[in-house]
Amino acid sequence: MPPPRKTPPSDRDDFDDDAFDGSDGETEATVECPYCGEAVEITLDPDGGATQQYVQDCEVCCRPWQVHVSYDTDGHASVSVTAQDD
Repeated sequence: MPPPRKTPPSDRDDFDDDAFDGSDGETEATVECPYCGEAVEITLDPDGGATQQYVQDCEVCCRPWQVHVSYDTDGHASVSVTAQDD
């Protein structure tokens, strides 16, 4: 299994959200829980837009994360998770 991607959210002011239609976007990512350190596969929703932020609980320890997703124009997702209480 490849190491989890931990890409910080970028400044997306120059990104045209209308240029991304979601049809070719990645739908899964593996992230590391900021609490328990376990690698967890999460489902992504490219139809939710080029940049997304939401709360999701860890499947292992059940603590809440803040999930940050940003898609580039090719549909590649950059995903990071942080502790909800940070």
